[in-house]
This record gives sequence, C-alpha cells and structure tokens, in this order.
Amino acid sequence: MGDERIPLSTAINAADRRRIQQGDSYVRPTSILGAAGTVVTGALVAGFLTAPAASAGDRVPGGAAEARGVKIAADRAAKAGVKWQDCPASWALEKPIQCGFVTVPVDYSKPNGRTIKIAVDRVRSTGTADERQGALIYNPGGPGGSGMKFPKRVTTKNPLWAKTAKAYDFVGFDPRGVGHSAPISCVDPQKFVAAPKADPVPDSEADKRAQRKLAREYADGCAERSGDLLPYLTTMNTARDIDVVRAALGEKKLNYLGVSYGTYLGAVYGTLFPDHVRRMVVDSVVSPAQDNIWYQANLEQDTAFEGRFKDWEAWVAKYDSVFHLGTTQAEVQKGWEKLRATAKKKPIGGVVGPAELIGFFQSAAYYDSSWVPVAEAWSKYVAGDEKPLIEAAGPDLADKAGNIEKENGNAVYTAVECADAKWPTSWKKWDRDNTRIHQKAPFMTWSNAWMNLPCATWKAPQQNPLEVTTRKGLPKTLIVQAERDAATPYAGAVDLHKRFKGSRLITEKNAGSHGVTGLVNPCVNSRVDAYLLEGKVDAKDVTCDPHATPVPKAAAAK
Repeated sequence: MGDERIPLSTAINAADRRRIQQGDSYVRPTSILGAAGTVVTGALVAGFLTAPAASAGDRVPGGAAEARGVKIAADRAAKAGVKWQDCPASWALEKPIQCGFVTVPVDYSKPNGRTIKIAVDRVRSTGTADERQGALIYNPGGPGGSGMKFPKRVTTKNPLWAKTAKAYDFVGFDPRGVGHSAPISCVDPQKFVAAPKADPVPDSEADKRAQRKLAREYADGCAERSGDLLPYLTTMNTARDIDVVRAALGEKKLNYLGVSYGTYLGAVYGTLFPDHVRRMVVDSVVSPAQDNIWYQANLEQDTAFEGRFKDWEAWVAKYDSVFHLGTTQAEVQKGWEKLRATAKKKPIGGVVGPAELIGFFQSAAYYDSSWVPVAEAWSKYVAGDEKPLIEAAGPDLADKAGNIEKENGNAVYTAVECADAKWPTSWKKWDRDNTRIHQKAPFMTWSNAWMNLPCATWKAPQQNPLEVTTRKGLPKTLIVQAERDAATPYAGAVDLHKRFKGSRLITEKNAGSHGVTGLVNPCVNSRVDAYLLEGKVDAKDVTCDPHATPVPKAAAAK
C-alpha cells in the first residue's frame, strides 16, 4: 500500500527507480493478472496451521503464546547479536554499509520450532559517540517492499537526512518473505512480467470470468510454491520480527520510520510493544481500522487515485505549451482515453497495452516527481516517437534479477494482505462494489480489483486484524500526511491520530505526493528533525504549505 503496497510495477520510470534505490516509499503494483498463462496453477498444499488464538483472559494483544514466543526469540537474539559483515556484492550495498541476519521463529507460538533468517543492514551514525541515539529502523511499505536501501540515504549524503544520520545508525531489513528473508514466489518471474496483459476493464461477463480464473490460479500458485509460509506472512508476525531485530541490535527501545504500509506495520508494533518504542515517525498513513484492512482500504484507494490523477491532468493542461496534450483537464482526460483505446486495439510496440499504461501512469498519481517524466513520454508518443513510452511502460524481460524482485514483491503483497484479514468470498459483492466505484473512478478500480481478487480464494488461514490503540508506555508519535495522497487517503492519518493518544499530525495541505518525509519542505523537514533528534513536537497539530510543484524545464526556461 500503498499500498503502499510497491514492488516495482513492470513500468516504473527513472525518477521512481531512484526513489526506491534511496530507500523511499515502495511503489505499489497494479493489475498483474491479465494474460492467460501468466500464473502457475497448482494443488492445495495440505497441513496449513492456524496460530493459537488469544483467550479472553489474555492481556497481551495478538495472543499470549505468541507474546511468550517473542520474548524467548528476543532474548536469544540479544545474546547472539548480529554478525555484521561486508554485504554480498550481488546485493549492491557497498561499504561502509554492513549486512547480517537475525533468526526468528516461523510461528511465534512455537519459538523452538522452525526458524527463518531476516536480512538486515546498517550504516553507522556519522556523529560522535555522544551524539549517537541508537538505531533507526525503516520500512518503505508494500507489503512486499525491501528496506535494505535505507542506509544509502547516508552513503549518498542525502541532505534531508544528514542531521538524523549523526544521531542514528540507519537500519534496513527485508521483511519475512521478501528479498533475502526466506523469499516466497507465486509464479514464474519471467511470466509475471510478460506483456501485454489483458485490459483490466472488462467489456463482458466473459472478461470477468477470465480474470476470476486467473485470480484463482494465482492463489493456487502461491499455495503450491510457498504454502508452508503463507499462514505466517502477517503484519503481526513482521512486527514481532522487528522486536527480535531490535533485541539483536542491542537496543532497549525502537526508533522507527515507516512509510505507506510501513505505517500500519508501525501502528501494529506500537500496539503490541508500546514500551519498546522510543520514537516513531509514520508517513502517508494507512487507516488501521479493523474494518478497513484490507478490502475496504483498496476501494478507498480507487476513489483517491482518480482524484489525484485528475490533479496531474490539470497540471499537464497548465503546461500545454510544453506537452501539447490539451488545454484543460477534460481535454487531457480525452487524450488518455484515446491512448488507452489505441493500446487496447493494438499494443504499442507490441508490448504496451492498457494494463501496462496504467502501471506507468499510476506513478504520476503517486509522486509529483513523476509528473514531468510521464507527461514527456506521452507527449513524445503523440508527436510520433513511440520509443520513450515503450521503454518506460514495457517490460524488461532481460532483467532477470529485477523480475525476480518484482514477482517476489507482488507475492508478498498478496500473501500479507490475504492473511491479515478475512476477505469477501462472494463474487457478487466484489462485482457490485467495483462496478459501482468504476463508474466514478475508472482509472484504477478494476486493476486494483483483479490484483486483490486472489484473496477471495486464498488457501491459507485469514486472521482478524489487530485493534490498534494506545497502550501504556507508548510515547508521542509523529504522523506526517499529504492532504491529497492517493495511495493512503488522508482519513487514515486522522484515524491513527485519534487512536495514538498524544500523537501529533503534520498535514501538507493541497499536496498529494506519497512519502512526504522524502521531499524538500522545510516546514515538514525541520519538525521531523526536531522530533528524531530532540524528541520535540509542537503543542498542537501543524498544517504546512505544499512543497514546490514540478515545473517542466522548457517552461522554466521561458
């Protein structure tokens, strides 16, 4: 989710790729179930186990057995520590970044049972020993995103984080199932990125039946290829893993930065381990309401993405002298519909159909930094040059390592969201809800529906979400949110603010980029620094003016 929710989509532009390389928020994929033969079918894996439920008398949320298991695992990790070494060359994490592993139970109710290793990395604080305040652990979102690039914010000398880097070791990790932490898979990676996929918007009941079939096959593929881990790939277990990592780092309390889905992970951690939190920043917030996780959250996204896409179209129209795509938002929208229809009739360059276009254009609804690159690629296409659009939106079948990463990220996204909560199993409900929302928000509604539909036939247990609330020991947290964020609508920040008593909410007004703490906005940046460095928060919530809106170079030169 934001879902953030994003391995890279098959069509991610250079600006977003740089964001991810620097450890910024995770880019959520869209429609991935669109072409016959792109998923692996398989038999149901027998022997799925459910974790013991908490009894009525348990005072620890999530189950007393699991709580005892975390304590056992954390004590072991504290004794073992992390054997820090130079990172493997294939991980592309150069010195002085160091890598290691922390052992955690697969099932926390059975801490002496099967284990997996969680990959972690760090770069040491750049200040003096007196300036050091501990470790800052990061999650970029997803679920399915890797935080292992986070230390690069220090090694690349990102000025936004220079002050914080003096005080903290920057620590990243691959959540369970991701990357180097017992990675899972649901389909052959090369088939996963194959293009073109079918148009996500159905024209008939036959189209819907075909997509439903693909969703069932994808769920079966997850069970066949990764079924033994699926019951345990939950947000609560990842939060427990973080607490074991905290212990392995030798930290009594956790400093945490989470973006997008990482905010939900932080909210769950803060509820499970309130007295283990020292400072927590959550940026671009998922509403943690139990009835929002995750079916409703995706429906809310559809409407929000429509609004933010229109924001971008209005901006494109403002610079018609540069892009020549229309002088009004309505004209730009007509151009988008024409482009989409053209790609549906015949995929552009043989590889870019409507699904691939959505995968590329959605980045403009995520980040202002994508506004210029997306508009430029489209503008050049209209002017007769197809190559930039094909390169940006089409798959790179030669990038085998990247395709493995993309497929793994999507598998984890699906597995965690399907396991975190009970999803509707009635196709009539899915059809009714998405048909209704598509009428007013056609940009991403059906793409989102097909992406999540495997949860309707998921083969592993689906738990009840945790009730996120303030518990004794939880310090003041800092919540940062853009008012027009599409991936995590603003109401989510308001909800968490109410649940975490004493928290402070910073609102970036009239802005919509996902991942506010990674942007240059002194009103936000100074407050994040003050909180992380001194524990200071404003006496009341703060509203900041928006960060600078992008200006095309051609327009700026005039």
